[in-house]
Amino acid sequence: MDASQELPPGYRRAWEADIVLSDGSIALVRPIIPSDTDGVHRFHAGQSAESVYLRFFAPLPRLSDRDVKRFTHVDYDSRVALVVLIQDEIAGIGRFDRLGKGEEHTAEVAFNVADAHRGRGIGSVLLEHLADIGSQVGIRRFLAEVLPQNRRMLGVFRDAGYEVSHEFDDGLIAVSFDIEPTDRSRAVRMSREHRAEGRSMRRVLTPSCVAVVGVSTDPASMGTRALGHILDGGFAGRVHAVGRTAAAQGAAVAGLSVLGSLAELSEPVDLVIIAVPATSVLKVIEESGLAEAKAVLVVSAGFADDGTAQGQARQAEVLAASRAQGMRLLGPNSFGLINTGESVSLNASLSPRMPPVGRFGVFTQSGALGIALLASTERRNLGISTFVSAGNRSDISGNDCMQYWLDDEATTAVGLYLESMGNPRKFTRIARKLAKLKPVIVVKSGDSSRQATPGHSVRKTQERPGAFAAMLRQSGVVRVENTHQLFDVAQLVVHAPLPAGPRVAIVTNAPALGALAADACASWRLDVMKETVATAPLDEPAQFGAAVAAALDRDDVDSVVACFVPPFAEADPQIAQEVAQAVSARGKPCVATFLGVRGSAGGLPAYPMPEDAVRALA
Repeated sequence: MDASQELPPGYRRAWEADIVLSDGSIALVRPIIPSDTDGVHRFHAGQSAESVYLRFFAPLPRLSDRDVKRFTHVDYDSRVALVVLIQDEIAGIGRFDRLGKGEEHTAEVAFNVADAHRGRGIGSVLLEHLADIGSQVGIRRFLAEVLPQNRRMLGVFRDAGYEVSHEFDDGLIAVSFDIEPTDRSRAVRMSREHRAEGRSMRRVLTPSCVAVVGVSTDPASMGTRALGHILDGGFAGRVHAVGRTAAAQGAAVAGLSVLGSLAELSEPVDLVIIAVPATSVLKVIEESGLAEAKAVLVVSAGFADDGTAQGQARQAEVLAASRAQGMRLLGPNSFGLINTGESVSLNASLSPRMPPVGRFGVFTQSGALGIALLASTERRNLGISTFVSAGNRSDISGNDCMQYWLDDEATTAVGLYLESMGNPRKFTRIARKLAKLKPVIVVKSGDSSRQATPGHSVRKTQERPGAFAAMLRQSGVVRVENTHQLFDVAQLVVHAPLPAGPRVAIVTNAPALGALAADACASWRLDVMKETVATAPLDEPAQFGAAVAAALDRDDVDSVVACFVPPFAEADPQIAQEVAQAVSARGKPCVATFLGVRGSAGGLPAYPMPEDAVRALA
């Protein structure tokens, strides 16, 4: 629907929504309008005779103009109808009609899904949205008459989570239920949303065929660099290079023949990486849809990030175009994405180095911060599973990534760098669910009194400056102040078990470091167990390792802080191995300070100073 199109009286734009279907593709659900007449005719003509009979209880090869007018002309109160659009074609229709006098709070509901789009969750989506709208206009109960053989529709009602009653009358099954949400209906909806959004992100993060648009003979160009990073990273799938000028010159880039456009591809492509001027992105998005792409990654800047009305309008256009084609959009102004999994090995980012394989999932909105975050993972020997930079976050967000990480066995901990918040309620719900399974560490830049980052669609929070912190506390995530602390905590939760409680033993060969560690524990409300601050004689690695083992074996100790200063100028690498061996079989965390080492030492989370180690532990 064109945004400039004149809408009928009573139409509510609030009822429009982009939805993720069960196969991970994107569709639009919105109220029906009179100009959908031709689309309804095409929808009906494409249905099988069986589907038509199940919906209308009679063979109707063609809907009459009178019927279609009734379907498409509604008052958006007593009569409401929705359409689900996939690539501007109607894939599903749902409606309710309020009953007459004395039954104003009851409505008859019906929906129909195109044969070509069955099994994608459209019926469930229509029912959910119709129930939400019904509640808004005073409907409390839905009724439906269904043929016994219409198992699909009966299944949608049965699986929706409502308390459904059935009656058999005159060859039909009469279904009725209150539309007030129940605990089960909420759980069903959230589960459907999780599966759909997780699958959608899987399509983005695990492509088997990638095309890079914007490749040129200039090795410094963004598109050529992105192509090189994919090839250097050992991508397990197929790669295509696209660049009009390079193709016209007959040039090969990075050993690949360059195509003039996506239309020349000989196969469907899963992910299109777009690195062309902002004014050309819209055209490439449209070509990506024709190439059957599932997702597009736009690294180009010059959209809402430039702070101008023109940039915002350009971003709205590319988002609308990608959604109209059923594609997910990462960016614009994205630093890219990385999946280190052996079966993918994709470095579709502007980072020249593929980070080491690890179990830490990272999401960031800031493209500029991407290189620093990836460098930190490598420097600390942490490694990542997947990395996503949302850029302007016009579509894919941290919520989408968390839905993916919920089921991703390769990810055991998650770090989020947030500059803004688009849907706080949904964030809280998903983060709480994820944090029960995997540690979630959050850095939030700035505070609610500052202006939102250009390019990000956010809800205003100036009136409630403490709302974000409260939301994070409710979510069960670990909030840290900066990226250094994020990785301090990450290397602990990735490499060590979580502590069972606040009781800490300190093992050190340097009294000064022991005092620093004890003071830090007190400031972070950790309890230092009496008689556990060991100091000497522990200068030998074996002695020190034995002391750590003894501390971990105590029933009144939940974790150990190990601080070792070598008696000579250089640290003995054996010390980390001895401590790691002592920790490995005891199921308790140990954080260490080994002569200013930060990162993983012998598999142990190591920190330059005891204060850093204790803060991460806390």
